[in-house]
Amino acid sequence: MRGTLRKSLFAVLMLAALAALVYHSRGAIHLADFSWSRLKVALEGARLDLLVVSLTGIYVAYAVRSLRWMRFCRFLGPSRFSAVYSATVMGFAGIFLLGRAGEPVRPLLLARKCRFSVSSMFGIYVLERIFDVASAAALAAVSLLVLPGLISNDAADAGWELKMRASGGALFIGLLGFVALLVYFRLHGAGALDRRLAGWRATPGWRRHLAVQFSGFSEGLQAIRSISDLSAALFYSAVHWALIAVIYMLVLRAFGEETGASGIRGAFVVLTITMVGSLVQLPGVGGGTQIASFIALNSVLGVEQEPAMAAAIVLWLVTFAGACLGGVPLLIREGWSMGDLRRMARAEAEAEESGKHLSEAKTKSFSAHER
Repeated sequence: MRGTLRKSLFAVLMLAALAALVYHSRGAIHLADFSWSRLKVALEGARLDLLVVSLTGIYVAYAVRSLRWMRFCRFLGPSRFSAVYSATVMGFAGIFLLGRAGEPVRPLLLARKCRFSVSSMFGIYVLERIFDVASAAALAAVSLLVLPGLISNDAADAGWELKMRASGGALFIGLLGFVALLVYFRLHGAGALDRRLAGWRATPGWRRHLAVQFSGFSEGLQAIRSISDLSAALFYSAVHWALIAVIYMLVLRAFGEETGASGIRGAFVVLTITMVGSLVQLPGVGGGTQIASFIALNSVLGVEQEPAMAAAIVLWLVTFAGACLGGVPLLIREGWSMGDLRRMARAEAEAEESGKHLSEAKTKSFSAHER
């Protein structure tokens, strides 16, 4: 289940912010001066050792994400790290290959590998998305607070800097309020509201869709049963996204002093803007992520166009396409083809429209080696 309404609102807000950044920086981009020969030189001059470390780090990040998922699933029963990790890598490979349509693949694979119910895995998936959105908000707040000291002279403006710092502070306050609301809702409101929406689940149209989305949110919240559970989720989320920021820093440093000069603070800025761009990711192409990374490097941090473009391309290859290096062989070994994944994702989308999820038996029918 995907929180369609929540994601849509977040996408609108973040894309509006990206559009405002593009508009503000429109004078800093001069693609007519772009040199393909200098881009080639920038790519050829990248430090391979740092790129290898970065790619390895992505698989460590998947491990951290898998540990967080296991913590969320603890109340359902025991799970093996190897099963969760392999399903996670295969799932992210599926998202890269199929685009946003492939998002249901990961919880479906996790349900099958871990032998948990499909509905419970989608509930955990909703909870995971909530913590990722909260992490994105935290990254945005940090970036807005540190950005004035990094922004290029061409784009710098006293009023602009003051607004960014104020926005960063407001985001931090909003994030704290969100965590407090999440705790209160888990302790007091989720069960009662879920019961009130029971009638909506039998009604066709947007009411049933909203009720189904909320049921997944409510079910996912059952994984947070104590302060210890909340602390563990926050810890794993912080470690995961801090690791991603370090990976961004290593990739930027691989292209020399110009792209890597801003260090971890600049990496946070690029990561935040890239996360906004990922909302418009295209299947097998990326698109939005490279454009957003390029804007962050060229217009915000003042990196020249060619090294900025080179770094943006490699960032996408490492952080998005990198899942395929391990995920595709695992999918082949498990007997899954691209057609299987596409049909399974489509069937899940159709099941969600009717207020249900695919059954465990139905997911098995999509596997090539069981047909």
